[in-house]
Amino acid sequence: MDLNLEIPQGHNFIRSIGEEGIRVHDQYYNKPFILSATHLEPWDVASIDDIETENLQVIFDLQPEVVLIGCGQQQKFLAPEKQILFLGRDIGVEIMITEAACYTFNVLVAEGRRVVAALFTQ
Repeated sequence: MDLNLEIPQGHNFIRSIGEEGIRVHDQYYNKPFILSATHLEPWDVASIDDIETENLQVIFDLQPEVVLIGCGQQQKFLAPEKQILFLGRDIGVEIMITEAACYTFNVLVAEGRRVVAALFTQ
């Protein structure tokens, strides 16, 4: 599914999501990664169940106001004790299927919000 025909300047933007992976600009990603308007890096976390304080630090260092976790193609939930890790830092967290997280990321970046997406492709 294509998400936008225009290429915005000055920040990361998700162009599409499909069988090839998640396309940021002209590069496809097939493994979990962290994305903000200005930052993109692989994320060494296999699934939402493996999220721990240690592997969230890369997200916290980006100082987001909201974090979107794209959990793959099927809705999953983050355990309450892990949600508190975000809420204790005054960071909103939303867990949704990856396609919805990609679309929401683009909208929030276009609005100038400090958003970080942690995206799982499976």
